[in-house]
Amino acid sequence: MSLPLRRRSATVAIVLAAAVVAGTQAVAATEAPAVPAPADPAPAGPAPAEDSAPAAGSGLAEPDLEGVRAALLRATELGAPGAMARIDGPEGVSRLAVGERDADTGLPMTTRARFRVGSVTKTFTSVVLLQLIGEGAAGLDDPVNRHLPGLLPDDRITLRHLLSHRSGLWDYTNDMFARTVPGFESVRDRVFSLQELVDLSLSRPLTVEPGSAYAYSNSNFVVAGMLIERLTGASLADAYRERIIQPLDLDDTFYVHPRTRIPGTHISGHLTPDEAGLPLVDSTRQTASWAQSAGAMISSPADLNRFVGALTEGELLGTEQLDAMLTMTPTDATNTRFYGLGLRRYALSCGLSVLGHTGTVQGFYTYAFTTEDGERRLTAMANASNNGPVNTALGGTLEAAFCGERPASATAEERTFAPAAEEDLPTRLLPAATGAERP
Repeated sequence: MSLPLRRRSATVAIVLAAAVVAGTQAVAATEAPAVPAPADPAPAGPAPAEDSAPAAGSGLAEPDLEGVRAALLRATELGAPGAMARIDGPEGVSRLAVGERDADTGLPMTTRARFRVGSVTKTFTSVVLLQLIGEGAAGLDDPVNRHLPGLLPDDRITLRHLLSHRSGLWDYTNDMFARTVPGFESVRDRVFSLQELVDLSLSRPLTVEPGSAYAYSNSNFVVAGMLIERLTGASLADAYRERIIQPLDLDDTFYVHPRTRIPGTHISGHLTPDEAGLPLVDSTRQTASWAQSAGAMISSPADLNRFVGALTEGELLGTEQLDAMLTMTPTDATNTRFYGLGLRRYALSCGLSVLGHTGTVQGFYTYAFTTEDGERRLTAMANASNNGPVNTALGGTLEAAFCGERPASATAEERTFAPAAEEDLPTRLLPAATGAERP
């Protein structure tokens, strides 16, 4: 059963104020203007705090910053060098950071840095393709092969099937990363064409009949990237920049493929090996060519919060395309998790639903979510991957940020409760490897 969601209009007053946690010490900080990050790390130490205005007329509970902080700390206890979160809402801006942004140097974690956002890229890709559909370049229910003749083995696979993960295309990353670190090292510096990635997928049969069931696959968004390039006659980088990054002034957001470095001040990624006792692997530098339109974007918490808010408030898509994006089907038996077109919906314990996407790429876990009206947005990140417990712990920021403080009688575990995280990449971590040694 499909569950349509509808937008609600809201006027959001963004007032600058927040709390930051460095290591385990809370300090206050203010939001800096949106400017490109400097090449060198920002100096340590908090900026002077500003007063915050109350949330006028907001029906949202105030975010539970201690609950968010507890979720971030739990992620570091389970093996991430650091974790952080930024919350934007009518009550102002809150920033929290714990641990290290680079395990080698010991530099403290910060929310004012760039990182690889993994599958949050899928929402960018979906927006661009839906924009093109709104312009009449294609139809959402067009067969893919109408625009890319002969590409796929089944003419029934449509653009809608790609964006909703209902095509049945095999996820080539299951084979590519069957062994996490060796698989990553084999593609760290490799440059793939989109066609090569599709060929890897097509080496296996379809996993479901097209349109019959949800089956998450990175292959869907590789094909979506091919469609964008075919319909625009331009590169993916140009399409993202001209249609999303520049219109929203996302100064920290880049699609640099196949260049290997994250521009400016950035967070280092740390990949957890499958085997217990082995040190984390610095995975910051890579082409991300294995991911491209499925997961190669770079951004920052401020930019991601701007993006997801603008999306749900109707700044990027027409009504018809946004309604299609927000038409969700369940992805598990709990009836709390749903997927639309390049967008997730999570139903939280307080009755609130949030929209956005999770992201996994070697060395980074990301959550970028917003209330349906864009009134409050959260981006949370931990600089580790291939560690499911870290990912699940990071997901605990959602309940705290959007539902507010739990009753005083709640245990620490209840305060940070989150169901097991959905994986955007296969996790091969053996149980004993949780909390892998630092480099």
